[in-house]
Amino acid sequence: MGPVFELPIRLPPKDSRGLLHALHAQLRAAILDGRLQPGLRLPSTRAFAAAFGVSRNTAVAAYDLLLSEGYLLTRQGAGAYVAAVLPRVRERRTVPRDDVHERRLNAFWRGSVAAAPPRIPPRHDFQLGVPDLTHFPFALWRRLSARALRALSKQPAAYAQPQGRAELREAIAGHVSFARAVGCRADDIVVTAGAQQAFDLLARILVTPAKTVVAVEEPGYPPLRAAFAAAGAKLVPVRVDAEGLLVERLPMDARVICVTPSHQFPLGVAMSSSRRAALLEFAQARGAVVIEDDYDSEFRYGGRPLDALQTLDRAESVFYVGTFSKSLFPGLRLGYVVAPPWARNALVAAKQCSDWQCAHEVQDTAAAFIAEGHLARHIRRMRGIYDARRNLLLATLERDFNGWLQPIPSLAGLHLAAFATRSVDIEAIVEQARQQGVGLASLRAHHASGKTARRGLVFGYGAIDERGITAGLECLRALGSR
Repeated sequence: MGPVFELPIRLPPKDSRGLLHALHAQLRAAILDGRLQPGLRLPSTRAFAAAFGVSRNTAVAAYDLLLSEGYLLTRQGAGAYVAAVLPRVRERRTVPRDDVHERRLNAFWRGSVAAAPPRIPPRHDFQLGVPDLTHFPFALWRRLSARALRALSKQPAAYAQPQGRAELREAIAGHVSFARAVGCRADDIVVTAGAQQAFDLLARILVTPAKTVVAVEEPGYPPLRAAFAAAGAKLVPVRVDAEGLLVERLPMDARVICVTPSHQFPLGVAMSSSRRAALLEFAQARGAVVIEDDYDSEFRYGGRPLDALQTLDRAESVFYVGTFSKSLFPGLRLGYVVAPPWARNALVAAKQCSDWQCAHEVQDTAAAFIAEGHLARHIRRMRGIYDARRNLLLATLERDFNGWLQPIPSLAGLHLAAFATRSVDIEAIVEQARQQGVGLASLRAHHASGKTARRGLVFGYGAIDERGITAGLECLRALGSR
């Protein structure tokens, strides 16, 4: 009954002949506009009259009119309820894009398009960055989650430290030390809502708008570029070759350098040891920082893994960004930054300003999942599954597509890229494949400038099984042979 009493109703004086008409019209408008929702129970006529300062007879008469028009329903002994009627559609005038209202927005966001609604996935989807959830131990996760909730129920309500729950930071420190030889303590870690929030927070603390030069890989990861562009950075794309980022092409005034050295996104190459050394030397000499995005290197299929840049860093220049979106699942929204000591307080303050903390239950569940060894076991299992898919994809591309696609060697991650070796319209093929139920990604979408983009495709194999890979590639081969 509360919403009715709070409804703003303006009535003429009590002795006015228009009192009943005004009351009825405003209640009717509130129902049509959706302010009074279907199924809402109205107060008794006595309570309504007292609330709005009218006689009970007037309240009864207003209710009776709404009942006769079908806007209210009565239930035996239970009072009057708002009926399910179609809300009135409000007319909206067409506003030009350059209207004064849009000029109130920050210039970066004017004309921005919101994220597309959830799409109906193609039958055979080589989607990037998505793991296979059919093998995830959800029953175990539910048990750990229930345990975390029981523990939380015994604690007083409170906001947690923005840096992240101590148990989770301890678990992450142990995990990255074992899996990637990243030397860190729990105090060095800041827990984030996925890698994307990590990029956003780092952009906030490292970028001075319109001044800070940020070097990004070309091709690279568009959401990372967007985070730094939104913060006002001056982005400079730097080309990638078979050994990773071309360090000699870095602008001398670069103060932030964003790289994916262990498994370059999207080409899949690993940065060579000499390039890693040169990059760290550049950062130290120029007072720059390096953001190392190590998004899926836990899945490695051969050869000795190269050391993380953070492991080699001796000048506190590297921010190491990790995520659980690939090793666990994207909906978890958990990532982390291993930050140099000099930047930790600023990063924690930015996290608090952004959203204060990640959810307690999720953090505690993840901490137990990691600490009890379940994450390591899950990664070992999935590594074998993904390796079989990668081998099938690579073998099929080399056997059936050597006339127009050249796979790029890659020993890690959940995707594989291939360059087009003859003149084909890649964008048209991607669209034709989509119409036939096959989801593919073009390399062009990952370049900051389409003019310099090399033609090619990127195949994700995390969320598509071997049967789907075979069927999808058969469709692609038919399209490429036209």
